[in-house]
Amino acid sequence: MLAYILRRTLLSVGIVIVIATALFCAVFLIPGDPVSVALGPRATPEMQAALVQRLGLDQPIHIQLLNFFGNMLTGDLGKDVWSNRDVLDIVLEDLPHTLALLAAGLAWPLALALPLGCLAAVRPGSFADITVSILSVGVIALPSFVVAIILLIVFAVQLKWLPAIGVGSPGDLGSYLRHLILPALAVGLGWLGYFSRIIRASMLEVLNEDHIRTLRAYGVSESRIIFGYALKIAVQPVVAMIGIGVGTLLSGAVFAEIIFSRPGIGKLIYASVLNRNYPVVMGATVVSTALLVTVALIVDLVNAWLDPRSRERL
Repeated sequence: MLAYILRRTLLSVGIVIVIATALFCAVFLIPGDPVSVALGPRATPEMQAALVQRLGLDQPIHIQLLNFFGNMLTGDLGKDVWSNRDVLDIVLEDLPHTLALLAAGLAWPLALALPLGCLAAVRPGSFADITVSILSVGVIALPSFVVAIILLIVFAVQLKWLPAIGVGSPGDLGSYLRHLILPALAVGLGWLGYFSRIIRASMLEVLNEDHIRTLRAYGVSESRIIFGYALKIAVQPVVAMIGIGVGTLLSGAVFAEIIFSRPGIGKLIYASVLNRNYPVVMGATVVSTALLVTVALIVDLVNAWLDPRSRERL
Protein backbone atom coordinates (compact mmCIF):
# COMPACT_ATOMS: atom_id res chain seq x y z
CA MET A 1 0.00 0.00 0.00
CA LEU A 2 2.85 2.41 0.79
CA ALA A 3 4.43 1.74 -2.62
CA TYR A 4 1.08 2.41 -4.29
CA ILE A 5 0.67 5.69 -2.39
CA LEU A 6 4.17 6.78 -3.43
CA ARG A 7 3.56 5.92 -7.11
CA ARG A 8 0.23 7.74 -7.21
CA THR A 9 1.64 10.80 -5.42
CA LEU A 10 4.56 11.12 -7.85
CA LEU A 11 2.17 10.70 -10.78
CA SER A 12 -0.08 13.43 -9.38
CA VAL A 13 2.83 15.85 -9.02
CA GLY A 14 3.85 15.12 -12.61
CA ILE A 15 0.30 15.79 -13.82
CA VAL A 16 0.23 19.18 -12.07
CA ILE A 17 3.57 20.15 -13.65
CA VAL A 18 2.47 19.15 -17.16
CA ILE A 19 -0.90 20.91 -16.90
CA ALA A 20 0.66 24.05 -15.40
CA THR A 21 3.18 24.16 -18.25
CA ALA A 22 0.47 23.76 -20.87
CA LEU A 23 -1.68 26.45 -19.27
CA PHE A 24 1.26 28.82 -18.98
CA CYS A 25 1.90 28.51 -22.71
CA ALA A 26 -1.81 28.74 -23.55
CA VAL A 27 -2.19 32.02 -21.67
CA PHE A 28 0.04 33.72 -24.24
CA LEU A 29 -2.41 32.72 -26.97
CA ILE A 30 -5.24 34.74 -25.38
CA PRO A 31 -5.86 37.85 -27.53
CA GLY A 32 -5.12 41.18 -25.91
CA ASP A 33 -2.20 42.86 -24.21
CA PRO A 34 -2.44 42.73 -20.40
CA VAL A 35 -0.28 45.85 -20.07
CA SER A 36 -2.52 47.95 -22.34
CA VAL A 37 -5.67 46.64 -20.63
CA ALA A 38 -4.32 47.34 -17.15
CA LEU A 39 -2.95 50.83 -17.83
CA GLY A 40 -5.53 52.03 -20.33
CA PRO A 41 -5.10 53.91 -23.61
CA ARG A 42 -3.54 57.00 -21.99
CA ALA A 43 -0.55 55.17 -20.57
CA THR A 44 2.84 56.44 -21.61
CA PRO A 45 5.48 54.14 -23.10
CA GLU A 46 7.50 54.52 -19.91
CA MET A 47 4.58 53.30 -17.78
CA GLN A 48 4.02 50.35 -20.11
CA ALA A 49 7.71 49.43 -20.05
CA ALA A 50 7.76 49.56 -16.23
CA LEU A 51 4.75 47.24 -15.96
CA VAL A 52 6.20 44.85 -18.55
CA GLN A 53 9.37 44.64 -16.50
CA ARG A 54 7.46 44.16 -13.24
CA LEU A 55 5.45 41.30 -14.72
CA GLY A 56 8.54 39.75 -16.28
CA LEU A 57 7.02 39.86 -19.76
CA ASP A 58 10.25 41.18 -21.25
CA GLN A 59 11.97 37.82 -20.68
CA PRO A 60 11.85 34.75 -22.96
CA ILE A 61 8.93 32.44 -22.32
CA HIS A 62 11.10 29.60 -21.01
CA ILE A 63 12.68 31.94 -18.46
CA GLN A 64 9.24 33.12 -17.40
CA LEU A 65 8.16 29.49 -17.03
CA LEU A 66 11.17 28.61 -14.87
CA ASN A 67 10.58 31.69 -12.72
CA PHE A 68 6.91 30.75 -12.39
CA PHE A 69 7.70 27.24 -11.11
CA GLY A 70 10.46 28.57 -8.84
CA ASN A 71 8.09 31.10 -7.29
CA MET A 72 5.29 28.52 -7.07
CA LEU A 73 7.47 26.27 -4.89
CA THR A 74 7.70 29.11 -2.37
CA GLY A 75 3.96 29.84 -2.50
CA ASP A 76 4.37 32.93 -4.66
CA LEU A 77 1.84 32.89 -7.53
CA GLY A 78 2.54 36.46 -8.60
CA LYS A 79 0.84 39.82 -8.14
CA ASP A 80 -2.56 40.98 -9.30
CA VAL A 81 -2.16 43.38 -12.23
CA TRP A 82 -4.90 45.66 -10.93
CA SER A 83 -4.44 45.75 -7.16
CA ASN A 84 -0.84 44.48 -6.81
CA ARG A 85 -2.07 42.03 -4.17
CA ASP A 86 -0.65 38.54 -3.87
CA VAL A 87 -2.51 36.19 -6.21
CA LEU A 88 -2.43 33.45 -3.58
CA ASP A 89 -4.32 35.67 -1.11
CA ILE A 90 -6.97 36.46 -3.73
CA VAL A 91 -7.39 32.79 -4.63
CA LEU A 92 -7.60 31.68 -1.00
CA GLU A 93 -10.37 34.23 -0.38
CA ASP A 94 -12.60 32.67 -3.05
CA LEU A 95 -11.53 29.02 -2.70
CA PRO A 96 -13.63 28.20 0.42
CA HIS A 97 -16.82 29.28 -1.36
CA THR A 98 -16.07 26.98 -4.30
CA LEU A 99 -15.17 24.09 -1.98
CA ALA A 100 -18.44 24.53 -0.11
CA LEU A 101 -20.36 24.51 -3.39
CA LEU A 102 -18.54 21.39 -4.61
CA ALA A 103 -19.09 19.56 -1.32
CA ALA A 104 -22.79 20.40 -1.20
CA GLY A 105 -23.21 19.67 -4.91
CA LEU A 106 -21.82 16.15 -4.40
CA ALA A 107 -23.24 15.37 -0.95
CA TRP A 108 -26.96 15.76 -1.58
CA PRO A 109 -27.17 13.77 -4.86
CA LEU A 110 -25.06 10.99 -3.35
CA ALA A 111 -27.24 10.86 -0.22
CA LEU A 112 -30.37 10.50 -2.38
CA ALA A 113 -28.84 8.23 -5.02
CA LEU A 114 -27.80 5.52 -2.55
CA PRO A 115 -31.35 4.59 -1.44
CA LEU A 116 -32.84 5.20 -4.90
CA GLY A 117 -30.24 3.04 -6.64
CA CYS A 118 -30.61 0.27 -4.07
CA LEU A 119 -34.43 0.38 -4.33
CA ALA A 120 -34.28 0.11 -8.11
CA ALA A 121 -31.78 -2.77 -7.97
CA VAL A 122 -33.67 -4.76 -5.34
CA ARG A 123 -36.88 -4.58 -7.40
CA PRO A 124 -35.77 -4.67 -11.06
CA GLY A 125 -38.56 -4.05 -13.55
CA SER A 126 -40.92 -2.68 -10.88
CA PHE A 127 -42.65 0.69 -10.93
CA ALA A 128 -39.99 2.07 -8.60
CA ASP A 129 -37.21 0.87 -10.91
CA ILE A 130 -38.85 2.40 -13.99
CA THR A 131 -39.51 5.68 -12.18
CA VAL A 132 -35.92 5.97 -10.95
CA SER A 133 -34.60 5.19 -14.44
CA ILE A 134 -36.80 7.82 -16.11
CA LEU A 135 -35.97 10.49 -13.54
CA SER A 136 -32.26 9.67 -13.76
CA VAL A 137 -32.13 10.12 -17.51
CA GLY A 138 -34.26 13.26 -17.27
CA VAL A 139 -32.04 15.09 -14.78
CA ILE A 140 -28.86 14.03 -16.61
CA ALA A 141 -30.15 15.70 -19.79
CA LEU A 142 -30.69 19.07 -18.07
CA PRO A 143 -27.72 21.49 -18.37
CA SER A 144 -26.66 22.93 -15.02
CA PHE A 145 -26.90 26.55 -16.16
CA VAL A 146 -30.50 26.01 -17.33
CA VAL A 147 -31.36 24.42 -13.98
CA ALA A 148 -29.73 27.36 -12.19
CA ILE A 149 -31.82 29.91 -14.09
CA ILE A 150 -35.06 27.96 -13.51
CA LEU A 151 -34.35 27.59 -9.79
CA LEU A 152 -33.51 31.27 -9.54
CA ILE A 153 -36.73 32.34 -11.23
CA VAL A 154 -39.02 29.92 -9.37
CA PHE A 155 -37.67 29.80 -5.80
CA ALA A 156 -35.99 33.20 -5.50
CA VAL A 157 -38.01 35.54 -7.74
CA GLN A 158 -41.54 34.11 -7.76
CA LEU A 159 -41.88 32.17 -4.49
CA LYS A 160 -39.25 34.21 -2.61
CA TRP A 161 -38.38 31.18 -0.48
CA LEU A 162 -34.61 31.44 -0.91
CA PRO A 163 -32.14 34.28 -1.56
CA ALA A 164 -31.16 34.93 -5.15
CA ILE A 165 -27.57 36.19 -5.07
CA GLY A 166 -24.54 36.43 -2.83
CA VAL A 167 -23.26 34.21 -0.02
CA GLY A 168 -25.11 35.69 2.93
CA SER A 169 -24.13 37.83 5.88
CA PRO A 170 -20.51 37.50 7.08
CA GLY A 171 -20.25 35.17 10.07
CA ASP A 172 -23.87 33.99 9.80
CA LEU A 173 -23.78 30.23 9.07
CA GLY A 174 -27.54 29.97 8.62
CA SER A 175 -27.56 32.75 6.05
CA TYR A 176 -24.60 31.18 4.25
CA LEU A 177 -26.33 27.78 4.03
CA ARG A 178 -29.56 29.36 2.73
CA HIS A 179 -27.60 31.10 -0.03
CA LEU A 180 -25.88 27.77 -0.82
CA ILE A 181 -29.07 25.75 -1.43
CA LEU A 182 -29.97 26.91 -4.94
CA PRO A 183 -26.42 26.78 -6.38
CA ALA A 184 -25.86 23.33 -4.87
CA LEU A 185 -29.15 22.06 -6.32
CA ALA A 186 -28.22 23.45 -9.74
CA VAL A 187 -24.75 21.91 -9.99
CA GLY A 188 -25.67 18.60 -8.33
CA LEU A 189 -28.96 17.69 -10.01
CA GLY A 190 -27.37 15.94 -12.97
CA TRP A 191 -25.15 13.88 -10.69
CA LEU A 192 -28.22 12.54 -8.91
CA GLY A 193 -29.04 10.76 -12.16
CA TYR A 194 -25.48 9.52 -12.74
CA PHE A 195 -25.08 8.18 -9.21
CA SER A 196 -28.51 6.51 -9.20
CA ARG A 197 -27.88 4.64 -12.44
CA ILE A 198 -24.38 3.57 -11.47
CA ILE A 199 -25.48 2.31 -8.04
CA ARG A 200 -28.39 0.42 -9.63
CA ALA A 201 -26.21 -1.25 -12.25
CA SER A 202 -23.47 -2.08 -9.77
CA MET A 203 -25.93 -3.44 -7.19
CA LEU A 204 -27.60 -5.68 -9.79
CA GLU A 205 -24.22 -7.15 -10.69
CA VAL A 206 -23.17 -7.69 -7.08
CA LEU A 207 -26.51 -9.21 -6.01
CA ASN A 208 -26.13 -11.91 -8.68
CA GLU A 209 -22.65 -12.99 -7.53
CA ASP A 210 -22.02 -16.36 -5.91
CA HIS A 211 -21.10 -15.09 -2.46
CA ILE A 212 -24.44 -13.26 -2.22
CA ARG A 213 -26.27 -16.48 -3.11
CA THR A 214 -24.27 -18.23 -0.41
CA LEU A 215 -25.29 -15.62 2.17
CA ARG A 216 -28.93 -16.08 1.22
CA ALA A 217 -28.57 -19.85 1.47
CA TYR A 218 -27.28 -19.44 5.04
CA GLY A 219 -30.36 -17.40 5.90
CA VAL A 220 -28.76 -13.98 6.24
CA SER A 221 -31.42 -11.26 6.15
CA GLU A 222 -31.88 -9.37 2.88
CA SER A 223 -31.30 -5.97 4.53
CA ARG A 224 -28.00 -7.15 5.99
CA ILE A 225 -26.94 -8.58 2.62
CA ILE A 226 -27.74 -5.30 0.84
CA PHE A 227 -26.31 -2.81 3.32
CA GLY A 228 -23.68 -4.97 5.01
CA TYR A 229 -22.12 -6.72 2.03
CA ALA A 230 -23.41 -5.73 -1.41
CA LEU A 231 -23.41 -1.94 -0.99
CA LYS A 232 -19.76 -1.87 0.10
CA ILE A 233 -18.77 -3.47 -3.20
CA ALA A 234 -21.34 -1.66 -5.35
CA VAL A 235 -20.29 1.78 -4.11
CA GLN A 236 -16.76 1.48 -5.52
CA PRO A 237 -17.67 2.78 -9.02
CA VAL A 238 -19.37 5.73 -7.35
CA VAL A 239 -16.22 6.53 -5.38
CA ALA A 240 -14.25 6.42 -8.63
CA MET A 241 -16.73 8.80 -10.27
CA ILE A 242 -16.35 11.38 -7.51
CA GLY A 243 -12.94 12.29 -8.92
CA ILE A 244 -14.54 12.95 -12.31
CA GLY A 245 -17.49 14.61 -10.65
CA VAL A 246 -15.35 17.24 -8.94
CA GLY A 247 -13.91 18.33 -12.29
CA THR A 248 -17.34 18.47 -13.91
CA LEU A 249 -18.84 20.27 -10.93
CA LEU A 250 -16.02 22.79 -10.99
CA SER A 251 -16.87 23.69 -14.58
CA GLY A 252 -20.56 23.83 -13.70
CA ALA A 253 -19.75 25.98 -10.69
CA VAL A 254 -18.60 28.74 -13.05
CA PHE A 255 -22.16 29.18 -14.32
CA ALA A 256 -23.62 28.89 -10.83
CA GLU A 257 -21.23 31.48 -9.41
CA ILE A 258 -21.99 33.89 -12.25
CA ILE A 259 -25.78 33.36 -12.22
CA PHE A 260 -26.08 33.54 -8.42
CA SER A 261 -23.34 36.19 -8.14
CA ARG A 262 -21.26 34.08 -5.75
CA PRO A 263 -17.54 34.54 -5.21
CA GLY A 264 -15.51 31.52 -6.26
CA ILE A 265 -12.60 30.20 -8.28
CA GLY A 266 -14.65 29.77 -11.47
CA LYS A 267 -15.98 33.31 -11.42
CA LEU A 268 -12.51 34.62 -10.55
CA ILE A 269 -10.91 32.89 -13.55
CA TYR A 270 -13.70 34.07 -15.85
CA ALA A 271 -13.33 37.72 -14.78
CA SER A 272 -9.54 37.54 -14.93
CA VAL A 273 -9.58 36.20 -18.50
CA LEU A 274 -11.83 39.07 -19.57
CA ASN A 275 -9.49 41.57 -17.89
CA ARG A 276 -6.35 39.88 -19.26
CA ASN A 277 -5.15 39.52 -15.68
CA TYR A 278 -2.67 36.74 -16.49
CA PRO A 279 -1.16 36.25 -12.99
CA VAL A 280 -4.58 35.64 -11.45
CA VAL A 281 -5.59 33.35 -14.33
CA MET A 282 -2.47 31.25 -13.88
CA GLY A 283 -2.62 31.20 -10.09
CA ALA A 284 -6.30 30.30 -9.86
CA THR A 285 -5.97 27.65 -12.57
CA VAL A 286 -2.96 26.03 -10.92
CA VAL A 287 -4.78 25.90 -7.58
CA SER A 288 -7.85 24.38 -9.30
CA THR A 289 -5.67 21.80 -11.03
CA ALA A 290 -3.95 20.89 -7.76
CA LEU A 291 -7.39 20.54 -6.14
CA LEU A 292 -8.65 18.18 -8.85
CA VAL A 293 -5.48 16.08 -8.81
CA THR A 294 -5.61 15.85 -5.00
CA VAL A 295 -9.23 14.67 -5.09
CA ALA A 296 -8.34 12.09 -7.77
CA LEU A 297 -5.45 10.88 -5.60
CA ILE A 298 -7.70 10.53 -2.55
CA VAL A 299 -10.29 8.65 -4.61
CA ASP A 300 -7.65 6.25 -5.91
CA LEU A 301 -6.38 5.60 -2.38
CA VAL A 302 -9.91 4.96 -1.11
CA ASN A 303 -10.51 2.52 -3.97
CA ALA A 304 -7.22 0.80 -3.19
CA TRP A 305 -8.36 0.42 0.40
CA LEU A 306 -11.77 -0.96 -0.63
CA ASP A 307 -10.35 -3.21 -3.37
CA PRO A 308 -6.73 -4.33 -2.76
CA ARG A 309 -6.57 -5.68 -6.34
CA SER A 310 -6.45 -2.11 -7.69
CA ARG A 311 -3.09 -1.57 -5.99
CA GLU A 312 -1.46 -3.67 -8.70
CA ARG A 313 -2.43 -1.03 -11.27
CA LEU A 314 -0.76 2.36 -11.48
